[in-house]
Amino acid sequence: MVQGSLDFGALTFRPAEDALLEVTVGSDELVLLAPPAHALAKRKQVTMEEVAQEPIVAHNDPSPARERVLRLFEQHHIPLRMVISLPSLDGIKRAVEMKLGVALLPRRCAITEIASGRLAAVPVTGVSRRRQVMIVCRKAQRSHAAEAFLAVAQEKNPET
Repeated sequence: MVQGSLDFGALTFRPAEDALLEVTVGSDELVLLAPPAHALAKRKQVTMEEVAQEPIVAHNDPSPARERVLRLFEQHHIPLRMVISLPSLDGIKRAVEMKLGVALLPRRCAITEIASGRLAAVPVTGVSRRRQVMIVCRKAQRSHAAEAFLAVAQEKNPET
């Protein structure tokens, strides 16, 4: 992004580059995604130990969120049973819908599936912390279109 190949990115972590401007646009949380008929789907909350009993469908691309979740389970000496690793969030959601396992993903990734009843989202004790969603862009040398988009994003969230 700093090199100029992208105008904006969406992140849930603070980037290391000082040349980037961050604008918070909302929040999200990691949840357990399960088919609606799954035993854990109707619960208000589940434990890490309960999640560990389930086959997990995971993303195969390392990310800060994935690493945080893996570290949390490791620190609690709770091994996860990752049975499938897929390259896309859509693939993970489809695998969960097909009852191949459950997944730990941000709630926003599955809003459509949750709203339509194809997936259920359940918070996990010790894992489902709210996190900020932000857009990032270069502090300097933005296009007119990028400036207009940034103005709207900042207007919608005046505390930035």
